[in-house]
Amino acid sequence: MKNKLADLNNHLFAQLERLGEEGLSAERIEQEVKRAGAIVQVADQITANADLQLKAAKLFAEHGDQILPMLPQIGRSSA
Repeated sequence: MKNKLADLNNHLFAQLERLGEEGLSAERIEQEVKRAGAIVQVADQITANADLQLKAAKLFAEHGDQILPMLPQIGRSSA
């Protein structure tokens, strides 16, 4: 797996296709539903993290270097 949001999107659509396969047994459907739930939980965390990064970047764009002490992950390292 790669680490880009486009890859996450591909995984979500692949899971959707698996859920829509014709002729799945009840057991297989149950497995895929559980798998889909796990994928959605992870995807939600990834997108929430990306949203937080975007908000930090917007703050930096609006306020410049003065905001960096409050945003250590995008600011200069103290080490």
